[in-house]
Amino acid sequence: MNRFFFSIIIFSCISCSEETLPKPKAFLNLEYKKPVYQELLLKRPYAFEISKRVKIKDSPNNWLKLEYPRLKASIDITYRKIDKNLRELLVESEKLVFKHTSRAEQISSNNYVNDKEMIYGTLYNITGNAASHIQFHITDSTNHFIKGALYFKIKPNYDSLLPAINYIKNDIFHLMETFKWEQ
Repeated sequence: MNRFFFSIIIFSCISCSEETLPKPKAFLNLEYKKPVYQELLLKRPYAFEISKRVKIKDSPNNWLKLEYPRLKASIDITYRKIDKNLRELLVESEKLVFKHTSRAEQISSNNYVNDKEMIYGTLYNITGNAASHIQFHITDSTNHFIKGALYFKIKPNYDSLLPAINYIKNDIFHLMETFKWEQ
């Protein structure tokens, strides 16, 4: 009995000497491979480079869906011919952006101008738990108008989606920088 009692005392002294610390919180370690770009192979009134990881879904009226299967995301691109309605198309595009104000924390815009290629556009960043986090439009202001929007096929949680949003945003920047109108 003395041994048992003595063992309990030693065990309790040894086990209490170390301070118990909680485990640190885990952070996601998301790694995205560097994109490799290729020319859009479909015949359209426009052309640009896209990531080879993107799956292209062709739609009528020169519309496209650029899908990121692993990220459960897509960029929906709509094309409209300008017929003395550029103002209407710009207003409609902005309405679709500001439709997200109820869920967005902030909406900021960046203009894009390439006079040489007659490319004029605006990229909208939408922060918060909105349905779309990036929207953009591109026009030559006389004949063509493109509208694009990034969507995820999951419930929006901005903090969790931010790495994927930034990854796809770089692809959208590349799309805009390599964009050209076909003659």
